[in-house]
Amino acid sequence: MARKTTTQTKIVWTVIAWVVALVIFFPILYAVITSFKTEPEAIDGFSLIPSGTFENYITVQTQRDYFKPFMNSVVLSIGSTILALIFAIPAAWAMAFAPTRRTKDILMWMLSTKMMPAVAVLLPIYILFRNFGLLDTRIGLTIMLTLINLPIVVWMLYTYFREIPGEILEAARMDGASLWKEIVYVLTPMAVPGIASTLLLNIILAWNEAFWTIQLSTTNAAPLTAFIASFSSPQGLFWAKLSAASTMAIAPILILGWFSQKQLVRGLTFGAVK
Repeated sequence: MARKTTTQTKIVWTVIAWVVALVIFFPILYAVITSFKTEPEAIDGFSLIPSGTFENYITVQTQRDYFKPFMNSVVLSIGSTILALIFAIPAAWAMAFAPTRRTKDILMWMLSTKMMPAVAVLLPIYILFRNFGLLDTRIGLTIMLTLINLPIVVWMLYTYFREIPGEILEAARMDGASLWKEIVYVLTPMAVPGIASTLLLNIILAWNEAFWTIQLSTTNAAPLTAFIASFSSPQGLFWAKLSAASTMAIAPILILGWFSQKQLVRGLTFGAVK
């Protein structure tokens, strides 16, 4: 009887999981279906039957330069992730292995910056970027994406580093390892799963960032998020073309997430069980 109840419970939870997954995935599926419709069909009403036209994809690639924003997204995502790791690894090491009474306060203060409405600091940041000549530049957007994601990167690495025994680092010091060698040759290799998952998550966050990339770029450094927004015009929304542009924008990051899902799960559960 107990075994039957356990089986029924598993079935119920499995069904719930599938329902939740389908609800989350449905907007993506509907956008893909809409991208294969004509504009009249897209605005006519709800329908899951596409007409099978590739006109929207052809129009998106001929009327807009898809390759340029795509390369901007790649450069900004990878560049901001590398820059964030360069700053976050030493910071997380200091808080994990040389904590002070204010360490938790610093961590909470860093995390609190993510709770602040971005629009509240748009004006001062825009003025700073304008005065330093960083508007619509890859360097400026890379710095911005690094700063907005740095708290999450530090928090994740701090969590992973805390699971590494401090005695290993002490042994390295006793063998004459400098601080640089301790971080690069001892700590980093041991935390590869955590660092890899942090890297992948930061790439996804940077790729999906829309508010700052739209506000701080126009043409030269505009990534795919700004590319999608360009299909909204005073004449109205071109739903079919907008769906095609969205599909082309999310496809690379979906493929990356699909092939790296094992690494993500491994890294996010790193240190969960000792």
